[in-house]
Amino acid sequence: MPLTRNKLENYPLAEYIKKLQNAEGLLPDNPQNVMEVVGILKSYGIVLDAYSKNLIYIAENQFLVFFPFFKYFNGEVTTKKLFRHWWHDRINFEYAEYCMKSMFWHGGGGLDSYLDTLEFQERAKAVILAKFKNNPFVLGLNQLFPEFLLENLRVSSYYKGLGDFWRVMADIFLTMSDLYDAGKITSIPEVIDYIKNGLVADAAKPITYAVKIQDKVYEILPKSLGLTFLADTAIPYVEAVFFRGTPFPGTVSYNAQAYQIPPDQARFQYGALYADPLPIGGAGIPPTLLMQDMRHFLPEYLHEIYRKSLRGEDDLRVQICITFQKSMFCVTSAAILGLMPHPADTQEPSEQNANIIYFKKWLDRLANSQLLEVNKTN
Repeated sequence: MPLTRNKLENYPLAEYIKKLQNAEGLLPDNPQNVMEVVGILKSYGIVLDAYSKNLIYIAENQFLVFFPFFKYFNGEVTTKKLFRHWWHDRINFEYAEYCMKSMFWHGGGGLDSYLDTLEFQERAKAVILAKFKNNPFVLGLNQLFPEFLLENLRVSSYYKGLGDFWRVMADIFLTMSDLYDAGKITSIPEVIDYIKNGLVADAAKPITYAVKIQDKVYEILPKSLGLTFLADTAIPYVEAVFFRGTPFPGTVSYNAQAYQIPPDQARFQYGALYADPLPIGGAGIPPTLLMQDMRHFLPEYLHEIYRKSLRGEDDLRVQICITFQKSMFCVTSAAILGLMPHPADTQEPSEQNANIIYFKKWLDRLANSQLLEVNKTN
């Protein structure tokens, strides 16, 4: 039975539907939340800028390289960078790859569909032949295992797709921080609206991928495919990283007989919106890498909030994760509002009901998330 306006009062998360109808988002609007969200997204934007550049570099320069020892160096291998890498005084690009692999595994969108087509196989085979035309060993290996190099290029395509997606998001977050510093963004609804407008403005941005071998350029994801930022990278990213995610080793049993991991990927609830921040810092918890990266770029006003907390900087990564989770509910709110079927201010009853049903589908999925936790009074 459709969920009508009159039945909203019986729905447990009705207040959040009303908030979305009023474009208020899923996070309470107060000065500290605004400061935390904008501050953490500034730090995140700096990190995403680095992640994006590295993912695109790997896609364009490390494709079909079996042992890419220097893939995190962006083509600049120096003794100083090497020692910093060994000392772990660097950006943790492994987390970017973790997100990429989550997207690749969960799939969704036009990029995922295209990589299984005959057209992709033909383009990939041309790249493989050009790359290894003087290497009979690899060509022979390719004859024995024809999917191996194809799968390698599928992964490279996701490197490029996620790199392009994060390029857009980094710019949105960093320009939003500048507006906040100038006093032009002062509320959570304004934060959400700015992110939503950024998503909409770049919705049709083409996602392409080409590699150069000697003097010839080979298009793997040509512009003619019509792959776009919103439908083919943003939405699959939200699905794979915000909602589904992957179970962290050490927190659940991978033993099939323990039934701790659903057999159906669609039922996964390990994404950023569901994760418990407390294990951050433990072994086998990939987001620890992201929190470690963001701690280096915290704006002073946000760092001061953490210093004045109950434990000070002793649990800094956990505090960063809690704030980051708040920010991701703002980004999710922007995505929900940007994709709603009808305008929020529509007066047509059928359109209003369609919006309510749309919101309810999202909130049904968020019922077990950290939604109630981030809405607790500070």
